[in-house]
Amino acid sequence: MTTQNRSGIFYGWFIVAASFFVIMMTMGARNGVGVFVLPMSDEFSWSRSSISFAAALGILLNGVSQPVLGNLYDRVGGRKLILWGATVIGVTALLLAFTFHIAYFIFIFGIVMAVAMSAGSITTGAVIVSKWFQRKRATAIGITAAGASVGGLILVPFTTYLIELLDWRVSWAILGGMILVLVIPVAFFVLRNTPQEMGLLPDGDKDPGAGGPRQQQRPAGPLEVDQWRHAFRSWPMWQLCATYFVCGFTTLIMAFHFVPNAVERGFSPATAATAFGLLSAMNTIGVIGVGPIADKLGNKTLLGTVYAFRGLAYVLLLTLPGQWGLWVFAIVGGASWIATVPLTTGLTADIYGLKKVGTLSGMIFLSHQVGGSIGIQFGGIMRDITGNYDVPFAAAAVLLFFAAMTAFLIQERRYSVRYQPSPSPAGG
Repeated sequence: MTTQNRSGIFYGWFIVAASFFVIMMTMGARNGVGVFVLPMSDEFSWSRSSISFAAALGILLNGVSQPVLGNLYDRVGGRKLILWGATVIGVTALLLAFTFHIAYFIFIFGIVMAVAMSAGSITTGAVIVSKWFQRKRATAIGITAAGASVGGLILVPFTTYLIELLDWRVSWAILGGMILVLVIPVAFFVLRNTPQEMGLLPDGDKDPGAGGPRQQQRPAGPLEVDQWRHAFRSWPMWQLCATYFVCGFTTLIMAFHFVPNAVERGFSPATAATAFGLLSAMNTIGVIGVGPIADKLGNKTLLGTVYAFRGLAYVLLLTLPGQWGLWVFAIVGGASWIATVPLTTGLTADIYGLKKVGTLSGMIFLSHQVGGSIGIQFGGIMRDITGNYDVPFAAAAVLLFFAAMTAFLIQERRYSVRYQPSPSPAGG
């Protein structure tokens, strides 16, 4: 098999497209739970704290299960894991149509679907894509991660329309059916774990010899690991976990409290929702835009800059008068929202190699979800104590500037494979 398919396009870009679609559908369906809150709460007389507990528990379990499923990824490959995850997500969405009690909802949505999302998430998609690219890794992962934002932009309004047209039970069933009918065939027929399975090399490079792909021609970084535990003996792993903890804290606190904060500050619900929609649109622009820049200039400096800009967005939200703070945050904060995903995953793969990248990405994502769970709870508690969100948003700004400084201190040029000298071709 040649290094290109018959169309002349490197097959890795089909992996990117399929991963984008999987993430768009699975995360778009789950992230649309917000539009189900009111109709389900009205029918069952649930308190807001009860249904919020299911979401917070789901975030935490999603993080805790990610390292376990990351280890499974390294054993069986991403294709099988994504197929399993998408199947369970589709089935659980169907089961949510039969919700009759809060305990049922917590079990199906907050436990079963949350664990399955670890198999069909941005992290899993980013890891499988990272094995198909080296020079263009950040670009490819950025496009893949944009699926989450596009899913929100498309599926959340679509689900809202379905609920108004039909009802919330039928809407859950339709979402589950779409995942089972559309996502699973795409993942089954398109996804492949590595380019070597198809006789290819990363980035579509041509084999200089006649004997097929030669992985030994790729340089190795000084911190490349065969056992995931060994990565925690070095500083970059701790730095990546610390920054991703802050990422989770500062994105999920806003995902849950952005609209309530805007409404309590005097904005109409329609304005608040529009601003959040703009934030989601900027997600897509930001995450796709950072990829090509990172591929040329490196990851860590851009990662630090992204965290600093998000911190600035929080400062502007708190200090600018009138609607200015809301809209500026939607633009500046939104552009930095998912931009950390390709940069963090790229650094992990470049520094520690590809052998255990699934497990390591899962460990880093665990820190993200722990931070997110804490952020959601902290935001709600401080709102109840102080009557507004000023304290948690100020805390988010401080943490983001700390994360920026931590990212700038990562010694990428010393440890990243992209800066290591290439070995001479064996037998060349």
